[in-house]
Amino acid sequence: MLTKKNTLHVQIQGGDMIKKINILISLLVVLSVGSVFSCDIDGQTGFMPENDLYVGVHAKTRSTMTKETFNAIIDRVDQHYSPIVKKRGGKLKWARKWDDGTVNASAQRFLTTYKVNMYGGLARHELVTDDAFAMVVCHELGHHLAGAPKVGGILMKWASNEGQSDYFASLKCFRRSFESDDNEAIIAQMKVPALVSKKCNDNYSDANDAALCVRISLAGKSLARLLGSLRGTAKLEFNTPDANIVNTTINTHPAAQCRLDTYFQGSLCDRRISDDVSSKDPKAGTCNRDQGYTDGVRPLCWFKPE
Repeated sequence: MLTKKNTLHVQIQGGDMIKKINILISLLVVLSVGSVFSCDIDGQTGFMPENDLYVGVHAKTRSTMTKETFNAIIDRVDQHYSPIVKKRGGKLKWARKWDDGTVNASAQRFLTTYKVNMYGGLARHELVTDDAFAMVVCHELGHHLAGAPKVGGILMKWASNEGQSDYFASLKCFRRSFESDDNEAIIAQMKVPALVSKKCNDNYSDANDAALCVRISLAGKSLARLLGSLRGTAKLEFNTPDANIVNTTINTHPAAQCRLDTYFQGSLCDRRISDDVSSKDPKAGTCNRDQGYTDGVRPLCWFKPE
């Protein structure tokens, strides 16, 4: 058996190019077994930067999350996206780690298996609302389905980068999974910032679509608070966008404010859910500046337009 510790000397003599390629692919698969092609992809551990947070099943927190809700949220997303993955020739697999107090989430790809790992610790964290948990489910699914820009490289070319996975979560996945809810009634119970209300109503003429935009934005704010708490970032607001402008698109975790901006902008993009993203063209199915959009575009704090 070949292992990573073996020194491989492979000499291919003769044969056509297809045979050579197949041999090289086989070697890569053998060498990768056990390590698995894993995301999130910044060299840390998952949706969040590496952390020591742990929220056990019996932890005393203000979270109202239950195991039933945890599973129901995953089921809701699975209902819509398992058929989509199947059409791509893959199988969507969920690792529902309710008893694990890890405050994180991750995605993995092995051959045709699209795996998402969701942990109870993240779901139970006091800063994470039910909708925010759903956004993380969508983010991890986004690594498989969000399209370009992608991480790249031989082993990670399947994975959409962090910012794009955030954008997909609010632009496509949450919207597809929860558009049938009575979103007006849901946001009526929430405290909605004036800017969010105005922007969502400006971009959507349908009342339920505008309400869904609000709901997504507030879920993003919940996650931004969690992400900011790790780095001592206190002020994270919709009206204080990250002013940084990158010289090249970054694949790793953006700062908490930048991620909030991404969730907010994704919620404001009025492209149809059915407008598919592309694995090669970052403009497909998204809102872009050169198309005349000012709202709904990916923030320049992580995204460099082509």
